[in-house]
Amino acid sequence: MSFMTRLAAAALLSLSTALPLAAQEGSLTISVGSGPTAEVPDPRAGYNGWMSNQTGVTETLMGIDYELNLYPRLAEGLEQTAPNTWHVTLREGLQFHDGAPVTAQAVVDAIAPISDDTHAGHNARIENLLDLKSISAEGDVTVVFETNTPNAAFPWTLAEPGIAILGAASEDFPINATGPFIFREAIPEQLYRVEANADYRLGTPGLSEVRVIGIPDPGAAALAFEAGEVDMVINYPETDFARIQDTGALGFSAPTARLYFFTVNAASGPMANPLIRRAISAAIDRQGIVDAALSGVGGVPAGTVYPAGMGWAADIDPVYDPALAEQLLAEAGATKAGGIWMLDDAPLEIDIVTYSSRAALPPTAELTQAFLQAIGVAATVRVGEYGASNDAIADGTADMFLQAWVTTPQGDPAAVLEALLKSTGGSNAGGYNNPELDQLLAEGRTTFDKADREAIYDQVQEIIAAEAAMIPVFHVSQTNVARAGLTGYAVHPTETYWITHETALTE
Repeated sequence: MSFMTRLAAAALLSLSTALPLAAQEGSLTISVGSGPTAEVPDPRAGYNGWMSNQTGVTETLMGIDYELNLYPRLAEGLEQTAPNTWHVTLREGLQFHDGAPVTAQAVVDAIAPISDDTHAGHNARIENLLDLKSISAEGDVTVVFETNTPNAAFPWTLAEPGIAILGAASEDFPINATGPFIFREAIPEQLYRVEANADYRLGTPGLSEVRVIGIPDPGAAALAFEAGEVDMVINYPETDFARIQDTGALGFSAPTARLYFFTVNAASGPMANPLIRRAISAAIDRQGIVDAALSGVGGVPAGTVYPAGMGWAADIDPVYDPALAEQLLAEAGATKAGGIWMLDDAPLEIDIVTYSSRAALPPTAELTQAFLQAIGVAATVRVGEYGASNDAIADGTADMFLQAWVTTPQGDPAAVLEALLKSTGGSNAGGYNNPELDQLLAEGRTTFDKADREAIYDQVQEIIAAEAAMIPVFHVSQTNVARAGLTGYAVHPTETYWITHETALTE
């Protein structure tokens, strides 16, 4: 058992001394792969906003529905009044958890720190998404945003969970937000606990309390569920999903925008050659991986970045063609001797790294290794922490990094591609650099007509496929389980929404 698993187990034990967690009336205990980052995790910093949004503590000006459509949330309306200017009108009667009114100035005070690198709420990733020249209040209910450049993604950006609308913090309300639940405490990496907001504008919540427990090992989370220590597991192991439902558990599975993909080391080593990248991609039997690693319930093979049926996906089918893979290797200058591909007088070897917090990652990496070996390409697999794997790609000690991202967390196609593949992208650990792609991504930001934007992002996806700038493997369906009696819950395609005021758990 890992240190983090022991830590999570200890947290469960310490929290259950008064009453078994799963038996507390009106309480829902959820297991997730990682816990909070601090005793009071500022929703604006890092990815803290995901958990505060998922647990119903914080809300954003705009929201994303279950069909990935944008809708006004705390905002009543949004209007573009000039190429770089947006006016957001707030709903009437909004109030923070401490009872203070939500005013335009309060919204300004909540969002401005995101761009202040001296503030604990600073977030360079979101600062880049907003690209604000100024933000100001116009009366009590109108917020005026001025961007540095025209930004077609701006309305969608306001649905980013980290752009949480917060009031003044206090001892009683350290995260003073607007949602159906009130933040009460956090133990770093272990526990995030919230209680019902009886004054929530849309109605009294159906749960009195929600506890989120961090258990990084998916197997340990499954055991905790069967032992009755947790009521719900987010990302339950796919290979056990059918069996656990036979015990009476509820299963929730639906397609999401999460993509399992390989970041490639495009700056050095064999994967710096686009022909070799394309060969490696063609050698991967994606359907075989879905069938084996996901037990037929978890996803569909991916030919491109976005899932079909959720918007923005170009018509690009996944390719599995071992003969094509070998042809491309030969074109790249590799030669085959004794069943082994050689490059520069040495065996061609691909080093794969990944992490273990998602159950399907290690077997997907191992299956990829087997498919490469089947055509005579040596491959190794290392499973570690996310940060170490990312560093290995960045410093050139690995060739492929298998990871899993939601590709449209705000419903818009821009942010993730810019982070992963733009030459200056903050998550471009593989060092991919294509001026044509950079230009198209810039045009996608400044083009407001939806059809024209779709055409631009189709071109982007075609370049990605032609150069194997990243290697999509499959789009996953999130598989969650809960004990019988949970109502008012459904899997959200962005994975950033869990609990609403309507969620309830009955005996």
